[in-house]
Amino acid sequence: MIERTATIASTVGLHARPASIFADAAGELEAEVSIARVGEPAEDAVGADSMLALMSLGVEHGEVVVLRTDDDSAGEALDALVRILETNHDA
Repeated sequence: MIERTATIASTVGLHARPASIFADAAGELEAEVSIARVGEPAEDAVGADSMLALMSLGVEHGEVVVLRTDDDSAGEALDALVRILETNHDA
């Protein structure tokens, strides 16, 4: 399992447009990726490719999340997802 952390940069948090952009990118990957707040149990993670699941997390601007996948070859893909989360899509 590999994981990456990211700080949410969008001013509205992980809602609507940022969630849609992120979910679309995650959905294009062959690897299954989950996302949760840092420190939350793995069973609280949701699928990164579901916009509704992402929005249900209620993650706000400045919060830190962790992305995880069991695909050990998906490091670059996780890095790309981190860049999406650390970009303010509301600017």
